[in-house]
Amino acid sequence: MEIEIRRPDDWHLHLRDGAAMAAVLPFTAERFARAIVMPNLKPPVTTVAAATAYRQRILAALPAGSTFAPLMTLYLTDQTDPAEIDKALKSQCVHACKLYPAGATTNSDSGVTDIRRIDGVLARMSEAGMPLLVHGEVTARHVDVFDRESRFIDDVLAPTLARFPKLRVVFEHITTARAAEFVQRARDGVAATITPQHLLHNRNAIFEGGIRPHYYCLPILKTEPDREALLAAATSGNPRFFLGTDSAPHAQHTKENACGCAGMFSAHAGIELYAEAFESVGKLDKLEGFASDFGADFYGLPRNSTRIRLARREWRPPPSYPMGNSEKDGRLVPMRANEAICWQLVN
Repeated sequence: MEIEIRRPDDWHLHLRDGAAMAAVLPFTAERFARAIVMPNLKPPVTTVAAATAYRQRILAALPAGSTFAPLMTLYLTDQTDPAEIDKALKSQCVHACKLYPAGATTNSDSGVTDIRRIDGVLARMSEAGMPLLVHGEVTARHVDVFDRESRFIDDVLAPTLARFPKLRVVFEHITTARAAEFVQRARDGVAATITPQHLLHNRNAIFEGGIRPHYYCLPILKTEPDREALLAAATSGNPRFFLGTDSAPHAQHTKENACGCAGMFSAHAGIELYAEAFESVGKLDKLEGFASDFGADFYGLPRNSTRIRLARREWRPPPSYPMGNSEKDGRLVPMRANEAICWQLVN
């Protein structure tokens, strides 16, 4: 069995930099035409000048003949100047700004401590129609890790949408039934991305047979009813929901230690895993809209004209991939390493 869809885009991707970027970029470029590239490098990409330079490094690392296009973002801080939004609009390189609540996830220490500190930036983004991409978790230590997304909706997102009724927002990598329902009922201009891990797995995956650090990501996997609600939203044909892998490469030794970092690498099977999820509920006919159409429409970009083919053919990712040019760069354990994946890119 084979299916053919318009070439998809990835609306939430981590590429890192340097040798690590060169190692992981070909996986995405093989499958996706474009990707929104996250700015949480060290140091973070906080200016148009830094974003432009990062884009050039990505383009230089592409395999020969690749037509992949990176779409850049700015990392917001308490000190971001609204004038930087004007520079971003003129650049035709920066397509959105990213809100990381300070301390919420990998390389977020320079993020925003209180969203009201950037009201001037949000006002300018609202006027210009530039999307705000939010990592939707509160970071207060007294809030349970499994409740951080729901509390973000109540404490941050809903009030912000009310204060800025024209602000366009992508609620990224949503993980709960509450978030899916919120996006469905939200005003115009609110959308969400959903990852393959949150469609295919619940939080039991982290603990099957012991601690499995390669299933630890942020926001963390949630309950089975949450997974089912996300799958229903993704396969509904509602254009508010679209593909964003949140593929996040980390060296194996940084995951497998006493304080392992959060993130799952899925770019090696970035579209195949979604096909598996959609097939599980008999909704393969809805995959193209979710993967190829709705994100482009939200960002005001043309839909891709080329197409890809997927075959229902079982394969198993290897135990690991190189993370760079030599062993000192480490190894990268992919999502579902050594486990069967039912669909495979064939063109």
